[in-house]
Amino acid sequence: MDKVFNKLRNLDAYPKINEDFYNRTLSGGVITLVSSIVMLLLFFSEFRLYLHTVTETRLIVDTSRGEKLHINFDVTFPAIRCSLVSVDAMDISGEQHLDIRHDIFKKRIDSHGNVIEVKQEGIGAPKVEKPLQKHGGRLEHNETYCGTCFGAEMSDDDCCNSCEEVREAYRKRGWAITNTDLIDQCQREGFIQKIKDEEGEGCNIHGSLEVNKVAGNFHFSPGKSFHHANVQLSDLLAFQMDTYNISHTINKLSFGASIPGIVNPLDKVHWVQESPNGMYQYFLKVVPTIYTNIRGHKINSNQFSVTEHYKSTEPGHFNLHPGVFFFYDLSPIKVTFTEEHVPFLHFLTSVCAIIGGIFTIAGLVDSFVYHGQKALKKKIELGKFT
Repeated sequence: MDKVFNKLRNLDAYPKINEDFYNRTLSGGVITLVSSIVMLLLFFSEFRLYLHTVTETRLIVDTSRGEKLHINFDVTFPAIRCSLVSVDAMDISGEQHLDIRHDIFKKRIDSHGNVIEVKQEGIGAPKVEKPLQKHGGRLEHNETYCGTCFGAEMSDDDCCNSCEEVREAYRKRGWAITNTDLIDQCQREGFIQKIKDEEGEGCNIHGSLEVNKVAGNFHFSPGKSFHHANVQLSDLLAFQMDTYNISHTINKLSFGASIPGIVNPLDKVHWVQESPNGMYQYFLKVVPTIYTNIRGHKINSNQFSVTEHYKSTEPGHFNLHPGVFFFYDLSPIKVTFTEEHVPFLHFLTSVCAIIGGIFTIAGLVDSFVYHGQKALKKKIELGKFT
């Protein structure tokens, strides 16, 4: 057993020196103090880096299928009344959503931007007292109401019991309503008066859309959109004007949930229309993004880049009706952000490197200073004897 211990003793890489041979110097104490302070500073710096999370970015091919794209928006039109502005969406798969009302909120605002009224868009209309029947008479006791669509019925059983249903029937036909004074439902609901009451007002419209995850567009335009001969037109009704001021402020526009550190490029964008009529277009490139925080929670969202274009139209020219259009396309590349800590072994290696490196350099400096002092002392002593 003693032989084994002796062999282990011979492997000692740290031979001990008898304390009688130690020589402590003032310079050595100063160098030790300075090196200790440097070690502590570097240690705490490395410790902060260890506690701090780093974000790793990767690019992969987006192989997801059958997903939906969630669009959040908040747009203010200071010169278009809420009764006129509508939201439409369509995509390259052929799916269309015209005059969207679900999850849409409108705020009537005055010329100073103050909120007058907040209302949620939805299906339905005010009840019409004694409405006009198809046969021309008024609704009698226990008689079921079935209002006329004023020639827009697709079949004999179609009924239009509100002004909104008449407008929808006309839209399906591809017709534009030019005189609502002749529509009994609109008269009794006070539809025209309601719009006249909003004269000089603006509108803030906010909400969300859920669309197919394919290229498409959504837009805000005055009047209700409809299609005729493959051309998108707008039902501006009898109260239509020669020009529409589509000046707008995009308070918020995002595709999906918010991601920490990501700023949407169109937030707080303001544009003022100078020419009489026009169409403002935003072309968006949507990039699918996955964000994973340090706890492993994933957020599936999107980033986007944007370019802008304004197209002026002439009054009475219906191939391009005024509005604010957002054309979006999807990138085939997905971006992943992953929050990570520096590995503990990496931190331990850095700490060891700091201690070993400073200790070695301090030893070299101390040795250089010590031998320099000895040489100087020897020269002084030799000079005294000579």
